[in-house]
Amino acid sequence: MKEKTVLITGSTDGIGKQTALDLARMGANVIIHGRNPQRVQTAREEIINNSDNNQVDSMLADFSSLAQVKRMAEEILARYSRLDVLVNNAGVFLLDRKLTTDCLEMNFQVNYLSPFLLTNLLLPLLQISAPARIVSVSSALHSKTILDFENLQGEKNYNGIQAYALSKLGNIYMTLELAERLVGSGVTANCLHPGGVDTKMLRTAMQMTGIPVEEGAAPSVYLASSPDVAETTGKYFYHREVGPLSEIASDATARKKLWQISESLLKDYL
Repeated sequence: MKEKTVLITGSTDGIGKQTALDLARMGANVIIHGRNPQRVQTAREEIINNSDNNQVDSMLADFSSLAQVKRMAEEILARYSRLDVLVNNAGVFLLDRKLTTDCLEMNFQVNYLSPFLLTNLLLPLLQISAPARIVSVSSALHSKTILDFENLQGEKNYNGIQAYALSKLGNIYMTLELAERLVGSGVTANCLHPGGVDTKMLRTAMQMTGIPVEEGAAPSVYLASSPDVAETTGKYFYHREVGPLSEIASDATARKKLWQISESLLKDYL
C-alpha cells in the first residue's frame, strides 16, 4: 500500500480507526475523518504512534450535514491529486427517530445518503487515480428492512432497527449500481458485512458485545488492499468471502429507484 492514498470515513474509533491503523501499518497515506476536532486529532496521533507512519492526514465533517460533506469533498479535491481507496465506514445506529439539519432521518442520511454524496463527488478523483477502489461497510441486518419508498424517512412509522437496516441496504444498492456504472473505468466497488463487532455503537444500540474490532476491520482492510480482489467488483463480502445477496438486495428495480431518489434529494449538492 506504499504511496497509495486512502480515505476512511468515521475513523476516530471502532472499525474505522482500526482500518486506518492497519492500512497505515502497510505504508499507505491515510486520511482519517471525524466530526469532533479533538477526537480526530487524538486518533491521528495514536495511529501515527502505533504505525510508525506519519503520513496520516485528517478531515472534519459532520455527516448529518450535507453541506459539510460537500465542503469536505471539495477540500479533498483541492488538496489531493489522487485517491486510491475510499472506505465508506462512518455510521450511526439510532433507535429513536431523529432528524438531521437537512430534515432527513439520521440513520438514512449518515449511513447512506452522505456516503452516496461523498462517493459521487470524489468519483472524478478516483477515476483519474485508477486502479482505485470503493469499499462500503454494510450489514447483514440489511435484509431485515421493509423497503417502503413512501417511508424512507420514517415519516409514516418508525422502527430504529429497520431504519438502520434500510441505510445498510442503501450501501449495497449504491455498491451494485456503482459497479455497473463504472465498468471499464478501473474503479471497483464492493461492500461488506463486518460481523457483530464490539464497538460503542453496538453496545449502545443493542446492549451487546461482539467480536474484536481487529476482526471486524479485517474485511475492510482486505477489500482496500488485497491484490486478490483487485479486479473484483459489485460483490457483497462476509469476512473475506463473497456472500450471497439477499432477495431484497438483488432487486435491481428498487436499487435504481433509490439511486434516482437519492440524486433528487441531493440536487443542490451534486
